[in-house]
Amino acid sequence: MMTAIRLGLAVAAFAAVASEARAQASTALPFAVGERLVYDGRVRGIGGRGTMWIAGPVVVRGVPTYELHFDFTARVGPLTVSQKSTSWLDPERMAAMRFEKRERHLLARRDESVELFPDERRWRANNGDAGISPTSAPLDELSFIYFVRTLSSASDSTLRFDRHFDAERSPTLVRMLGREQVSTPAGSFNTVVVEMRVRDPQHYKGEGTIRFSISDDRCRIPVRIESNIPDAGNVVLTLADAGPDTLCSARLARR
Repeated sequence: MMTAIRLGLAVAAFAAVASEARAQASTALPFAVGERLVYDGRVRGIGGRGTMWIAGPVVVRGVPTYELHFDFTARVGPLTVSQKSTSWLDPERMAAMRFEKRERHLLARRDESVELFPDERRWRANNGDAGISPTSAPLDELSFIYFVRTLSSASDSTLRFDRHFDAERSPTLVRMLGREQVSTPAGSFNTVVVEMRVRDPQHYKGEGTIRFSISDDRCRIPVRIESNIPDAGNVVLTLADAGPDTLCSARLARR
């Protein structure tokens, strides 16, 4: 009887320690539920608006996740360019569980919905496509941005990640280019400049480049994002506001 009691206490203690470790791991991330970042956007000289925010937690197949959102809208003449992406990210493993995307560009309309199964290293799209993932901690194009926020490395260094859920879209190369000060409507920031090279034959006809200026502090906020939207052109997003619920909003220097 005493042996059983001691065993039970040991199991309970281990579970408590494991739970605390998981909580600390999530807390250590530079983002959390409630973060909301608003951006002024420019595409072909036309103004637009972008928003990144985190909702949740949302349970996906028994796993608590952060529901990551990115919305961008701009009008180009009589037409509207819009992109809406949602990723369900397990913050403990930094593994995506589900991804959805809806694009409306000048000459194209695209919809994507994918279920990811990290433990099984596979994925399945709603259009019937399916494949094997190169890792048990897969990412999609939106959750990859949040993953990049967790990285730290020396300038002029290049990191390789085989983390995209679709093996044909790996590797992703992340290069730390240096540091620069960026002035935005939300304030002036010392930033780390990061270049991400992604493989995406459908969108970029081979390789695409996304450049981030990320605040050089524990917040790791993307202050400026520059990329290309297919059929629309070069897009620059500049931070306009970080909402009051943003993890680090109280520390943003407004100059």
